[in-house]
Amino acid sequence: MPDIESQTESKEFYVNIPQKNQPFFLKGSSALDWGMQDRFARIFQPQSGRTVMLAIDHGYFQGPTTGLERVDLNIVPIVPYADALMLTRGILRSMIPSASGKPIVLRASGGPSILKDLSNEQLAVDLEDAIRLNVSALAVQVFIGGEFETQTVHNLTRLADLGNRYGIPVLGVTAVGRDLTRDAKYLRLACRICAELGAHFVKTYYVAEGFETVTASCPVPVVMAGGKKLPELEALSLAYRAVQEGASGVDMGRNIFQSEAPAAMIQAVRRVVHEGMKPKHAFELYQTLRNEPKAALARSGA
Repeated sequence: MPDIESQTESKEFYVNIPQKNQPFFLKGSSALDWGMQDRFARIFQPQSGRTVMLAIDHGYFQGPTTGLERVDLNIVPIVPYADALMLTRGILRSMIPSASGKPIVLRASGGPSILKDLSNEQLAVDLEDAIRLNVSALAVQVFIGGEFETQTVHNLTRLADLGNRYGIPVLGVTAVGRDLTRDAKYLRLACRICAELGAHFVKTYYVAEGFETVTASCPVPVVMAGGKKLPELEALSLAYRAVQEGASGVDMGRNIFQSEAPAAMIQAVRRVVHEGMKPKHAFELYQTLRNEPKAALARSGA
């Protein structure tokens, strides 16, 4: 029989304290459903409001990119240092341990290779498969100004509708092809269009002049794309400037997995993004971490 609570009145209802509803920490996301906020809170660290995503989806249009020839050897060892992984379902299923516990941002668009016009993309993932993979977000490329601009915008809107239906955030990735301008004016246009048409967060490139206007004019979180491989200090400086100018994190690929010491680099990037460490000090940390295995071997006499 259940215990009857009629003997003593010991409950405390705190009638003099108004109920508080804690607002969601991420820009432009307070009105999202609980499940979508929960997925966002896996990708973005609630303490800093930022993320360090590791992008390894390059092979979906350019094949075995340098540094990604063997994901099992080059990427899996550094997965623990990432807040989230951006990748394709093929690599996820075949290479990434399910026990890693990392949130997945799944590449959901594709079609042409580097041999064709890249803007001719279609949605390339069925949402049911994304749900089977338990992804935390879906990523779709949008080519504002490209030949197939309207088609890629429709890819975004269709995916956003599906994401809203099932509680999965959609990342709009602003493409910058060979014929597209990379300046603040263009990025403001591309990011705002993605957000206006339903993207829950946006990935775009950093520009030295006016990047703060890109993040300020975008009503949802902006994540900086890592872009081409840079020397480590330059890449750390890029990440630092981006987050100081309003980015909610970075999605780096080549600047991590093509580094001479990927594990050391991603740890240094984390300190910049989540703690605001200055690039000079982060580079010193990178050098220290890079030399640790050598120092350990020297101590062991190997």
